[in-house]
Amino acid sequence: MQSRNNTVSELLMKLFRRQIFIPIAALLLLALFNLIADPSFFKITLGTNSAGDPVLSGYLITILDYGSELAILAIGMTLVTAASGGQDISVGAAIAISGSVVLRVLCGSNSRPETLQAPIIVAFLVSCLVAMAFGAFNGTLVAYFKIQPMVATLILFTAGRSIAAWINNNELPIISEPSFGYFGGFIPGIPIPTPVFIAVACMIITALTLRFTNLGLYCQAVGINDKSSRLNGLNPAFIKFLTYVILGLCVAVAGLIKVSRLSSINYSVIAKDIEMDAILAVALGGNALSGGKFNMTASILGAYVIQFLTTTLYKFNVQSDALSAYKAVVVIALVVLSAPIVREKLTALKNSLKKQPAAKEVA
Repeated sequence: MQSRNNTVSELLMKLFRRQIFIPIAALLLLALFNLIADPSFFKITLGTNSAGDPVLSGYLITILDYGSELAILAIGMTLVTAASGGQDISVGAAIAISGSVVLRVLCGSNSRPETLQAPIIVAFLVSCLVAMAFGAFNGTLVAYFKIQPMVATLILFTAGRSIAAWINNNELPIISEPSFGYFGGFIPGIPIPTPVFIAVACMIITALTLRFTNLGLYCQAVGINDKSSRLNGLNPAFIKFLTYVILGLCVAVAGLIKVSRLSSINYSVIAKDIEMDAILAVALGGNALSGGKFNMTASILGAYVIQFLTTTLYKFNVQSDALSAYKAVVVIALVVLSAPIVREKLTALKNSLKKQPAAKEVA
């Protein structure tokens, strides 16, 4: 029995030392809180939408649905953070731009077209090119002009939504084609939200890329010490530049989902403050915001934890203007617990407590 207890204790300690421990613990705490406060939080029902198609609904479905957007952004933000040691605060504005481009291509010169003026795939590819171009702009400032990431991306953060409005001549285009709504809603006959499938596809592509290329290793090497990585034959500037371009691609995917949900756009509101949630997801995943080693799985899980927290706060009728304050308190506590020095102190405290009974037995 003692041997079994020791084995369980060792397994728990190994898990505690793992980077993914904090988002898993946060997820379990939120689940436990909701289970005690209101077990109906976990209820999932199968109903029909306005078109008569079967759809799943419930708070957990909402978390998976809206958390998928954040998970896609967390992928790009994790790479940017690892390589550049900074964060891109312009992703919300960039989503407004990419979404505006999608609508512009689909609508053409008429903001209320009866039929689409171009295939959806063409509009999406154009938005990818535009978002990647803005990512390249940010990457150039950071990698080649050596501007601090937050300062470099502040330019697009400030001007992005105005650019998005200018693209559509300050009009609010509306798409009446039902198939456009599939990307942010439901595909007829499939009760699971489409963004979940899009996020899974992005995760698979990312996993394969990190598995069969050296991108992850290079990002970590540059983030830890770009001078040493240069001496080992890497090009730190290009790797940093590349991560911003990849984030731009993630922004385009999230932008398509955002505008598809409403088949329109509100330039000042769309993706508001989503950059902060993306950064928090990376931090909650235990990744150092100063760059270097990262865990993509932990970042993605952190994104869903952030959405879980947001949905929980809405569930208990927290005012929207106070939402950020509640979220900040919880996330700060979790991020502090994930700090290496705190975890070292907790480990040392546990070891000292284990030694005290042993010393008494010897005495």
